[in-house]
Amino acid sequence: MLDQNQLSKSFGGKIRIRVGGLLVEKSKILLLKHQNLGPDGYLWLPPGGGVEFGESLIDALKKEFLEETNLTIEVGKYLFANEFINDPYHAIELFFEVKRVSGTLKLGYDPELPKNQQILTEAKFFSPEEIELIPDAAIHNAFNAAGERHKITDLRGLFTFKH
Repeated sequence: MLDQNQLSKSFGGKIRIRVGGLLVEKSKILLLKHQNLGPDGYLWLPPGGGVEFGESLIDALKKEFLEETNLTIEVGKYLFANEFINDPYHAIELFFEVKRVSGTLKLGYDPELPKNQQILTEAKFFSPEEIELIPDAAIHNAFNAAGERHKITDLRGLFTFKH
């Protein structure tokens, strides 16, 4: 598994454009656990990832979802943008509603990282009650901006988190 220094070399020192999908089924939202991110040593994030040069946001989100979750999705409406700045990281993230088209949830991988150094460790649907129990520092900061975390799909606009 990658440590903080290796993560910084892979993803730090540049602006990274990311796309994320909020998949809600039966009032539960899908999150992926990433080891070695955040102050608590792990971070729960919606599925998604970096957009490559020449790749559309929609194509990138579909690709990332399939790689990380084994799910084929349909991308719905655009929700909000999140800018995260915490040296050495600077990410601009665009979030969309998504719906499952096919597939069975299975934890996938991040192709940007070597197979023996993956940071994805768990995929789970969280109920509104369960999502509130995740420590603030261990969940994507946009959830905390929503007030009640399960209402993240109600967010609109730009949110900037600078540490």
